[in-house]
Amino acid sequence: MVVLILLPVNVQSLMEGLYCGTQNCYDVLGVKQSDSKAVIARAYRRLARKYHPDIYKGKDAEEKFQLIAKAYEVLKDDEERSNYDYMLDNPELVYRHYYRYYRKRVSPKYFAGLNRYNDAIRYALRDQRYRNQAIDLAKSKGLWDVSKKKGKRSKEEIRAEEEQILRSVLEESLDIRGGYRKPSVFDVLFFQLCLTPIYLFNYLRWYSRWIWKFTINKQPYGPEEQIYLTRKKLKLSATQWDALSSDKQLNLTSRELWIEENFKAFSTEMEEEMRVKNASNNKYKMYRRYMKNHKPSAMQFD
Repeated sequence: MVVLILLPVNVQSLMEGLYCGTQNCYDVLGVKQSDSKAVIARAYRRLARKYHPDIYKGKDAEEKFQLIAKAYEVLKDDEERSNYDYMLDNPELVYRHYYRYYRKRVSPKYFAGLNRYNDAIRYALRDQRYRNQAIDLAKSKGLWDVSKKKGKRSKEEIRAEEEQILRSVLEESLDIRGGYRKPSVFDVLFFQLCLTPIYLFNYLRWYSRWIWKFTINKQPYGPEEQIYLTRKKLKLSATQWDALSSDKQLNLTSRELWIEENFKAFSTEMEEEMRVKNASNNKYKMYRRYMKNHKPSAMQFD
């Protein structure tokens, strides 16, 4: 009777899309929930060595290796492991588990993105080329006439004002893309949840328009649609796409990679380019030689 009552709870405690999905992270690594971080680390290294795609040749090699890496990523972090244990011990609190899971991933991403953006601005302020351009632009806007306002202020105060002016000019003029772009407050999970109905409505409207224009009426793709199809085929996020140069973006869209034949030719070309590049890379040669000569049992971390 006790088994019949507890079994559904254990199944319910493992949620698709959270942590290790329907797999128990502890079971994936073959450890107990009470084991120390050192024991978990040894188990991970042993399994990672055994199921590395260069050694393990099973059809599920990549999937198995990624699951092992994901389990270790969850259990090596104290906060993440605490949240995971809480989910296992309280399977009925479904919405709280989703909140705790995504809170750690979305909110920190906003602040991490803000730090990266500030790093990019500080780098531009230190680089003499950008700094000189910012000074010239500030002078053209009449913002650099700080000498008339010196008065009794200290050199430090004047210097701080100059830096603030240059920072404002750089933020307005620099086109910072990719991972260093300035994050929006709407990247925070709370705002994303609040705006979910709007996102859903916009998606349905966009999808209906797509079906009508390109599936039913067979209209040619416009520039925005070509970018979307190219990103989708290359599995690039909007941020990753924005990080590419304009010439690179134009080259990719002009190749019409959403057509299967073009994409196969492009993939073959990239693989050949990577093969030639690795052939001349001494570190890659050493790595391949090591993986060929060292069998799974030749190295022990225990």
